[in-house]
Amino acid sequence: MEEPSADSATGTASEQDILAVTDRRTGQQYELPITDDTIQAMDLRGIKVNEGDFGMMPFDPGLSNTAVCRSSVCFIDGEQGILEYSGYRIEELAEHCSYMEVCYLVLNRELPNAEQLAEFEAEVRADMVMPESVMRLQNAMDPDLHPMSMLQTSLAALAGEYPEAAEVLEPEVRRQHTMRLIAMTPVIAALGFRFRTGAGPIDIRPELSYSENFLHMMLTPTGEEPNVAPAMVKAMDALLVLHADHEQNCSTNAVRAVGSSQVNPYSAVTAGAAALHGPLHGGANQKVLEMLESIEDLADVPAFLESCQSGDKRLMGFGHRVYKNYDPRAKVIGKLAGDVVDVAGPNRMLEIAQALEKTAIEDDYFTKRKLFPNVDFYSGMIYSAMGFCPRSFTVFFAVGRMVGWLAHWEEMMADVNNRIVRPRQIYTGYPRRDFVPMDQR
Repeated sequence: MEEPSADSATGTASEQDILAVTDRRTGQQYELPITDDTIQAMDLRGIKVNEGDFGMMPFDPGLSNTAVCRSSVCFIDGEQGILEYSGYRIEELAEHCSYMEVCYLVLNRELPNAEQLAEFEAEVRADMVMPESVMRLQNAMDPDLHPMSMLQTSLAALAGEYPEAAEVLEPEVRRQHTMRLIAMTPVIAALGFRFRTGAGPIDIRPELSYSENFLHMMLTPTGEEPNVAPAMVKAMDALLVLHADHEQNCSTNAVRAVGSSQVNPYSAVTAGAAALHGPLHGGANQKVLEMLESIEDLADVPAFLESCQSGDKRLMGFGHRVYKNYDPRAKVIGKLAGDVVDVAGPNRMLEIAQALEKTAIEDDYFTKRKLFPNVDFYSGMIYSAMGFCPRSFTVFFAVGRMVGWLAHWEEMMADVNNRIVRPRQIYTGYPRRDFVPMDQR
């Protein structure tokens, strides 16, 4: 029987924390240490038919059941519908904290006191100044370019503006550029929005909060004083809180994978933005809005749901790869949507969405399949009620998620066990063949 291997990060497992494996191909028995309900993938390599055998590998498309890191940033229990940042429930954070408080929490794992928050906000505000080179780059782009493409291009360009950011093994350098990215992302988003709508750039206002400045930079007409409705500020702030982190999702995994090469943070988060752009990730709320627009009347809701059951149509904004219960973020957003509509005016899509939700969660067909509203179901409607077009929605997601990307990047860079990401594959091509000269092919 093989000796159990040691876990370099946590020590050797106890006798009870062992997975006993019998390879029926050889009759050989193996003992694999268990730590945190996981086994080390490299321990499988010792399971071989013979010495020339490469050894066993796990096969896990999409990494659906593979832990790629240890993290203290965020916790999700999809079965129970729980989302927590460093132990704090998302519902409480969205109701009682500003986005800047949550940024501090995500980066430092503790909520700030009043003095710490004031210093943090002042540091972010001081960095909300866009380099002239990026301003010129924004103006050089085609106004019909997708907003996420504009964001990705600008984030990548910042790497050239701050070459010292390449010193990623220096903690102080990492912190400096983390704060700079949190500060600059809403500015980039607002510049792109104003450029696409034909408005010129507008300065931040030091007396405004982060979310107030974000909305002010997008919505305030040139030459006028800021006048953003408090309900919209609260909704935007809460949406940024809800989007701040979500464990090892596609875009966070992209940031970690690219960042593992020790590239500068601007390049790493550009990879995250590219992943977020996809319709199966950050672009999903646009699909929800398109679905709701296709339902002409409240009376059409039952027929639409029947067509979803038959497979003729797809119910967008319901169900989640992680959550097998009600997405806790959707509960918060559902309440905020009504407040925004009260300010913005009647909204037919909100009425249809509410009817769709009520009917679906009372239908066994959807509940048995764990199809409950997710974060995308209401977020698009809130942005739409604020006056934004669907193509901009994913950019707002990126503004909120930036702090989560950076927290995971920092966690990874500080981890002495970090290695460049290099997954394995199962080769399915030709076996070795003899080369055929050109004149014989």
